[in-house]
Amino acid sequence: MTSRAYLSELFSLDGRVALVTGGSSGIGRAIAGALARAGARVVVLARGEAELIATTAELTSDGCRAAWVSGDLSTREGVRAAAETAAGVFGEPDILVNCAGINLRPPMTELTDDVWDTTLAVNLEAPYLLGQRFGPGMAERGFGRIIHITSQQAHRAFVQSGAYGVSKGGLESLARSQAEAWSPHGVTCNTLVPGFVLTPLNARLATDPEKVASLAARTMTGRNGLPEDFAGAAVFLASGAAGYVTGQSIFVDGGLSVH
Repeated sequence: MTSRAYLSELFSLDGRVALVTGGSSGIGRAIAGALARAGARVVVLARGEAELIATTAELTSDGCRAAWVSGDLSTREGVRAAAETAAGVFGEPDILVNCAGINLRPPMTELTDDVWDTTLAVNLEAPYLLGQRFGPGMAERGFGRIIHITSQQAHRAFVQSGAYGVSKGGLESLARSQAEAWSPHGVTCNTLVPGFVLTPLNARLATDPEKVASLAARTMTGRNGLPEDFAGAAVFLASGAAGYVTGQSIFVDGGLSVH
């Protein structure tokens, strides 16, 4: 067997269907592109139609099979409606990537009930509802991959994380509970933990050059993250190669968390 054939067999996503929330920008867009180029049929779920159209147009122009669904993940009704629409495109997903999130981060001393409710709804409850919708089907079919994108704030107090950190900590616990429930049936559930990544979600911090430089200096690589840094990790976790990796938090952060 040639090395190309071996790697293709190990990591190919041919025949798989993936749903990527928040897949029209930042880390989600990079992951959607990686999964599609690895062979999966990808449905990108987000709010803004212009970004969704641009993302899927780029993928289809590269010969990938991709489609988009616009949905509101801030309400249970919106999540459920978006899930059913997404499942009707290429069929029930084998891979679910929860990357959609909101970055409302007032410190605890300024936190309001509305910000708390909205943050938990999008960052934690939506992944829970999508898992409940698609996880049992994956288990019944004997294969599934659930990947959540979390944060350094899931593990440590960092830049006044407030409710955002709570939501991401809960998301890592959700992955472990999902793994306990469904991994005996071939469904792995893991999280990718970014460092500081230059994306639209971090636009507020990215406008402060001194802060950006200080965060880069805290890493072992000497730079902040880019969305494309998550492509390989996502393909690995989504593939057959990661069948014995579940319930884990995998840091893709340039060593920030251990420096």
